[in-house]
Amino acid sequence: MKDYIADVIRPKIQGDGGEVRLLKQEGNEITLVFQGECSKCLILDRCVDWIKSEIKKDLGEDVKIIPVRKKPYFWDT
Repeated sequence: MKDYIADVIRPKIQGDGGEVRLLKQEGNEITLVFQGECSKCLILDRCVDWIKSEIKKDLGEDVKIIPVRKKPYFWDT
């Protein structure tokens, strides 16, 4: 799953200025960290649904995705 997220999903997300990485996987539940433009995106839920459908289509797995937004460190200053 980690390679799939990094090699297939991540480049497509980066095309829109975002960033995604797999934080952890427990069974069929995966936690993804979204950064860049994704950290402030208003339609992140649609992207998460798209990622779920891509995983189902390409890997044949039904997963539950827990999205975590991580804002850039400089937003805190």
